[in-house]
Amino acid sequence: MAIEVGTQAPDFELKDNHGRTVKLSDFRGEKNVVLLFYPFAFTGVCTGELCALRDELPRFQNDDTQLLAVSNDSIHTLRVFAEQEDLEYPLVSDFWPHGATSRAYGVFDEEKGCAVRGTFIIDKEGVVRWTVVNGLPDARDLNDYIKALDAV
Repeated sequence: MAIEVGTQAPDFELKDNHGRTVKLSDFRGEKNVVLLFYPFAFTGVCTGELCALRDELPRFQNDDTQLLAVSNDSIHTLRVFAEQEDLEYPLVSDFWPHGATSRAYGVFDEEKGCAVRGTFIIDKEGVVRWTVVNGLPDARDLNDYIKALDAV
Protein backbone atom coordinates (compact mmCIF):
# COMPACT_ATOMS: atom_id res chain seq x y z
CA MET A 1 0.00 0.00 0.00
CA ALA A 2 1.33 3.43 -0.98
CA ILE A 3 2.25 5.93 1.71
CA GLU A 4 -0.53 8.35 2.53
CA VAL A 5 -1.03 12.07 2.20
CA GLY A 6 0.12 13.87 5.33
CA THR A 7 2.99 11.49 6.09
CA GLN A 8 6.68 12.35 5.98
CA ALA A 9 8.14 11.19 2.67
CA PRO A 10 10.83 8.53 3.10
CA ASP A 11 14.25 9.94 2.31
CA PHE A 12 16.41 8.18 -0.26
CA GLU A 13 19.83 8.41 -1.84
CA LEU A 14 20.00 7.12 -5.42
CA LYS A 15 21.98 7.78 -8.60
CA ASP A 16 20.53 9.55 -11.62
CA ASN A 17 21.13 8.88 -15.31
CA HIS A 18 24.41 10.84 -15.12
CA GLY A 19 25.68 9.01 -12.03
CA ARG A 20 24.99 11.96 -9.74
CA THR A 21 23.67 11.31 -6.24
CA VAL A 22 20.08 12.43 -5.69
CA LYS A 23 18.77 12.73 -2.14
CA LEU A 24 15.20 13.77 -1.41
CA SER A 25 16.37 15.59 1.71
CA ASP A 26 18.53 17.90 -0.44
CA PHE A 27 15.33 19.62 -1.60
CA ARG A 28 13.93 20.17 1.90
CA GLY A 29 13.28 23.83 2.57
CA GLU A 30 14.08 24.64 -1.07
CA LYS A 31 11.64 23.00 -3.49
CA ASN A 32 8.50 20.95 -3.73
CA VAL A 33 9.21 17.59 -5.38
CA VAL A 34 7.15 15.69 -7.94
CA LEU A 35 8.32 12.13 -7.34
CA LEU A 36 7.15 9.91 -10.15
CA PHE A 37 7.69 6.14 -10.19
CA TYR A 38 7.36 4.30 -13.49
CA PRO A 39 7.90 0.64 -14.45
CA PHE A 40 10.57 0.62 -17.18
CA ALA A 41 12.35 2.82 -19.69
CA PHE A 42 11.66 2.20 -23.38
CA THR A 43 8.13 0.88 -22.82
CA GLY A 44 5.17 2.49 -24.57
CA VAL A 45 3.15 4.00 -21.73
CA CYS A 46 6.26 5.04 -19.77
CA THR A 47 7.78 6.73 -22.80
CA GLY A 48 4.52 8.56 -23.45
CA GLU A 49 4.24 9.79 -19.87
CA LEU A 50 7.85 10.91 -19.61
CA CYS A 51 7.74 12.69 -22.98
CA ALA A 52 4.55 14.48 -21.92
CA LEU A 53 6.41 15.72 -18.85
CA ARG A 54 9.30 16.79 -21.09
CA ASP A 55 6.87 18.81 -23.21
CA GLU A 56 5.47 20.57 -20.12
CA LEU A 57 8.73 20.66 -18.15
CA PRO A 58 8.57 24.30 -16.94
CA ARG A 59 5.42 23.37 -14.98
CA PHE A 60 7.24 20.54 -13.18
CA GLN A 61 10.82 21.75 -12.89
CA ASN A 62 11.41 25.37 -11.96
CA ASP A 63 12.57 27.59 -9.08
CA ASP A 64 9.86 26.13 -6.82
CA THR A 65 9.54 22.51 -8.00
CA GLN A 66 11.82 19.59 -8.89
CA LEU A 67 10.75 16.59 -10.95
CA LEU A 68 12.35 13.22 -10.16
CA ALA A 69 11.36 10.20 -12.26
CA VAL A 70 12.29 6.86 -10.66
CA SER A 71 12.42 3.40 -12.20
CA ASN A 72 14.12 0.13 -11.36
CA ASP A 73 16.31 0.35 -14.47
CA SER A 74 20.10 0.74 -14.22
CA ILE A 75 21.66 4.20 -14.58
CA HIS A 76 23.14 3.08 -17.90
CA THR A 77 19.73 2.20 -19.31
CA LEU A 78 18.34 5.50 -18.04
CA ARG A 79 21.18 7.46 -19.64
CA VAL A 80 20.48 5.99 -23.09
CA PHE A 81 16.72 6.43 -22.64
CA ALA A 82 17.10 10.10 -21.62
CA GLU A 83 19.37 10.79 -24.59
CA GLN A 84 17.04 9.06 -27.03
CA GLU A 85 13.94 10.89 -25.80
CA ASP A 86 15.67 14.24 -25.03
CA LEU A 87 14.67 14.12 -21.36
CA GLU A 88 16.36 16.96 -19.47
CA TYR A 89 15.20 16.09 -15.95
CA PRO A 90 16.70 13.50 -13.59
CA LEU A 91 15.87 9.88 -14.27
CA VAL A 92 16.70 8.16 -11.01
CA SER A 93 17.70 4.51 -10.67
CA ASP A 94 16.17 2.37 -7.93
CA PHE A 95 18.10 -0.59 -9.33
CA TRP A 96 20.10 -1.70 -6.30
CA PRO A 97 19.17 -2.71 -3.76
CA HIS A 98 16.48 -3.57 -6.26
CA GLY A 99 13.34 -1.54 -5.61
CA ALA A 100 14.23 -0.42 -2.07
CA THR A 101 12.89 3.11 -2.58
CA SER A 102 9.85 1.88 -4.52
CA ARG A 103 9.10 -0.46 -1.61
CA ALA A 104 9.50 2.39 0.91
CA TYR A 105 6.81 4.32 -0.98
CA GLY A 106 4.59 1.24 -1.31
CA VAL A 107 4.65 1.12 -5.10
CA PHE A 108 6.83 -1.94 -5.84
CA ASP A 109 5.09 -4.85 -7.56
CA GLU A 110 6.86 -7.93 -6.16
CA GLU A 111 5.42 -10.22 -8.81
CA LYS A 112 6.54 -8.05 -11.76
CA GLY A 113 9.79 -6.85 -10.16
CA CYS A 114 9.17 -3.18 -10.88
CA ALA A 115 7.47 -0.06 -9.60
CA VAL A 116 3.85 0.64 -10.53
CA ARG A 117 2.83 4.13 -11.65
CA GLY A 118 2.93 6.05 -8.38
CA THR A 119 3.25 9.82 -8.14
CA PHE A 120 3.84 11.77 -4.94
CA ILE A 121 3.90 15.53 -4.56
CA ILE A 122 6.09 16.35 -1.60
CA ASP A 123 6.16 19.84 -0.12
CA LYS A 124 9.23 21.79 0.97
CA GLU A 125 8.95 20.34 4.47
CA GLY A 126 9.12 16.78 3.14
CA VAL A 127 5.44 15.96 3.67
CA VAL A 128 3.41 14.09 1.05
CA ARG A 129 0.63 16.48 -0.06
CA TRP A 130 -0.88 14.52 -2.97
CA THR A 131 -0.58 11.08 -4.46
CA VAL A 132 -1.97 8.89 -7.19
CA VAL A 133 -1.14 5.26 -7.93
CA ASN A 134 -2.11 3.59 -11.21
CA GLY A 135 -1.60 0.06 -12.38
CA LEU A 136 1.10 -0.86 -14.86
CA PRO A 137 -0.95 -0.32 -18.04
CA ASP A 138 -2.72 2.87 -16.90
CA ALA A 139 -1.18 6.24 -17.80
CA ARG A 140 -1.56 9.16 -15.41
CA ASP A 141 -3.14 12.54 -16.21
CA LEU A 142 -0.65 15.43 -16.05
CA ASN A 143 -3.48 17.88 -15.46
CA ASP A 144 -4.01 16.24 -12.06
CA TYR A 145 -0.36 16.97 -11.17
CA ILE A 146 -0.73 20.61 -12.19
CA LYS A 147 -3.83 21.06 -10.02
CA ALA A 148 -2.12 19.40 -7.07
CA LEU A 149 1.02 21.54 -7.44
CA ASP A 150 -1.08 24.69 -7.61
CA ALA A 151 -2.64 23.71 -4.26
CA VAL A 152 0.72 23.23 -2.49
